[in-house]
Amino acid sequence: MHWITRSGWPGNLIALVAGAITPLALAPLDLWPLALLSIALFYLGLRDLNPRQAAWRGWYYGFGLFAAGTSWVYVSIHDYGAASPALAAFLTLGFVAGLGLLLALAAWLWARWLRRSEAPLADALAFAALWLTQEAFRSWFLTGFPWLYAGYSQLDGPLAGLAPVGGVWLLSFVLALSAALLVNLVQLRARKAFLATALVLLAGPWVAGLALKGHAWTLPAGEPLRVAAMQGNVEQNLKWDPAQLNAQLALYRDLSFSAQPTDLIVWPETAVPVLKEQAAGYLQFMHRFASERQAALITGVPIRQANERGEQRYYNAVSVIGQGEGDYLKQKLVPFGEYVPLQEVLRGLIAFFDLPMSDFARGSAEQPLLQAKGYKIATFICYEVVYPEFAAGLAAHSELLLTVSNDAWFGSSIGPLQHLQMAQMRALEAGRWMIRATNNGMTVLIDPFGRITEQLPQFERGVLYGEVVPMQQLTPYLYWRAWPLLILCALLLTWALLAGRMARTL
Repeated sequence: MHWITRSGWPGNLIALVAGAITPLALAPLDLWPLALLSIALFYLGLRDLNPRQAAWRGWYYGFGLFAAGTSWVYVSIHDYGAASPALAAFLTLGFVAGLGLLLALAAWLWARWLRRSEAPLADALAFAALWLTQEAFRSWFLTGFPWLYAGYSQLDGPLAGLAPVGGVWLLSFVLALSAALLVNLVQLRARKAFLATALVLLAGPWVAGLALKGHAWTLPAGEPLRVAAMQGNVEQNLKWDPAQLNAQLALYRDLSFSAQPTDLIVWPETAVPVLKEQAAGYLQFMHRFASERQAALITGVPIRQANERGEQRYYNAVSVIGQGEGDYLKQKLVPFGEYVPLQEVLRGLIAFFDLPMSDFARGSAEQPLLQAKGYKIATFICYEVVYPEFAAGLAAHSELLLTVSNDAWFGSSIGPLQHLQMAQMRALEAGRWMIRATNNGMTVLIDPFGRITEQLPQFERGVLYGEVVPMQQLTPYLYWRAWPLLILCALLLTWALLAGRMARTL
């Protein structure tokens, strides 16, 4: 116990390990109790440290979290960014170390302003509020990196029923609160006046999560739609090769021609690896095919069009042809993969900063949803599906969810499996069916409870068949979004700050 709470390398090493076990609670292992253990060790490790020591403790925890949970960044940089092993390792470590600073900042704030060790119940509530605040901050800061949230561990856990109520944010808040209360139970036993309240706060959310698991917040808005989702399994080093263009267009054409008749035909992100205007003849041909089958064909395809200033820009997009209409331009872009920050300085330094199609522009926030077979579809291209609030904003106006992706960038790492888990959480939060079509897996259909109903294996070419049901009405999370929880956290943090100042002046 002293090793955990005291400053020095033993406590920092424990924090590093505590951070590193968090990914074990997420996909693909899903050992959800480890999320509780990880947060409890982090909370306990900050108990007696001064702000500087706490900042280091937070950095070690963050470094362990992101080093273990985002190792797939190395695969992208080395395997597909043409960086040497040494350079790829250096860039990955720099990325991980930078993210660790966010946990260092949270730990410093905790030790400097918010910690209330003399009031274990208030201390636990304030810590849970700070934990959620740092997760929310990560979804926004520098365009955001909303990965490895503790709440994702509960997709199949006891708290899953709370996801439609408060999203993954509520699950993370409950996990952090539960971890802190468990650590403080010994102190609370000596404070009978607060013990009963603490036990209610500890057990109540878990009972509510179990009671609400499987509750249907939404209702069908129409008859089931038959889906055929194509998984081309095109190697990443061939995808943007001009010599392979005709072969790729023929691949998706032939998969569609040979597919069973369905209502929706879905191709993955940039399945058409050339500008929409340059593939006009091909897309018109496929439009006639889909119309004859009385189907809507939805495909990823880059689009060039003028922005609000009249400048011609490129966009990562999804288009509907056949019995549907609309283009969706991606809004949340992946740094370096789709645009290069400070490109005037970085372009040309190494091949990683000159990846194919890394000059996309950001689509407008004011876009109509795609229409297919008479239903509105909220569409997320690759990385967009990991943003809870962004996804909720689109899902609230839709009857179906769609995400298209190309996870070939991450090889056989855990990255695609984590990505899939977050897509499942979006379906659970929204109470809507989701179609997920990817280049090399996992191509799946997800029901409104976040469960996979149909799937194709990774790294195989094929067509996924199944049915999805358009849904109507809003879950509480789609209606209120994260605002009630964020307001609660702001109040708790303000309370902790003011109480701490008062205690220091007395």
